[in-house]
Amino acid sequence: MEFAVIFTGGKQYVVKPGDTIRVEKLAEASEAKEGDKIVFDKVMLVDDGSSTSVGTPYIEGAKVLANFIKAVRAKKVTGVKYKPKARTRKTFGHKQHLSEVKIEKIN
Repeated sequence: MEFAVIFTGGKQYVVKPGDTIRVEKLAEASEAKEGDKIVFDKVMLVDDGSSTSVGTPYIEGAKVLANFIKAVRAKKVTGVKYKPKARTRKTFGHKQHLSEVKIEKIN
C-alpha cells in the first residue's frame, strides 16, 4: 500500500492514491476549475510498500499529483469575548476556506 506525507497550508497530511482531502485554500485554487491538476511538491515521506524514503525536511524530486474538485467552507466556529464587571460580551464566528482535492498519483 503506497502512501505519502505532504505538507501544505502549515499542516501535514497522510495521503494515498484515491483519497479525497480538504486542505487550506490553495493560492492556485482561486481561479481553478473542477478537474484542474494540482501538484504538491513538499513531500516529507514516501512509502511504496517495500521501501520508505524520508526527507530532510522534503524529498527532492518527489511530487503528489491531485485533481481539484471544488472550493468549500468549513463548519462555522464561534467564539466569545467576555469582560467581567464591564458588561461587555461579543460573539463572533469564522468559516475557513478550504480546497477539496482528490489524490491521483504519487511520484
